[in-house]
Amino acid sequence: MGVMEHKFSDNIITATVDGVINWARRSSLWPVTFGLACCAIEMMAVGASKYDLDRLGVIFRATPRQADLMIVAGTVTRKMAPVVRKVYDQMPEPKWVIAMGSCATSGGIFDTYSTVQGADEIVPVDFYIPGCPPRPEALLDAIVALQEKIKGNKVLRK
Repeated sequence: MGVMEHKFSDNIITATVDGVINWARRSSLWPVTFGLACCAIEMMAVGASKYDLDRLGVIFRATPRQADLMIVAGTVTRKMAPVVRKVYDQMPEPKWVIAMGSCATSGGIFDTYSTVQGADEIVPVDFYIPGCPPRPEALLDAIVALQEKIKGNKVLRK
């Protein structure tokens, strides 16, 4: 057992395929612009210059066919629920969902027949952000946590 020989030149990096694909996915999240109520104002604030999601590689898209993240921001009504599901179904795989605000996470103060009591009744939710409305920093924290989740995904399955 001797000293290992240096087989590669100084400018070569080795990585796994999972690592490279997950790096690309987490470094370029594209959320669909889908604001339903007052939480959408806070979501827009995160995209503005003070918080600047662009530095994290997050760029809002206007079409679900180019998006891989849905941020459900606001109150989901029974009338709007099929539209939320349709937009989710139009997104390509892999896709993630963040429920933003008390209304999207649990129905909020609207315990009525016309309000969905949580976005998880319609779409699978990865992260919940509580608050009415939640601060922009909370959305930033959820996006960073989602990036960490994506970092550990297994792309190639045996």
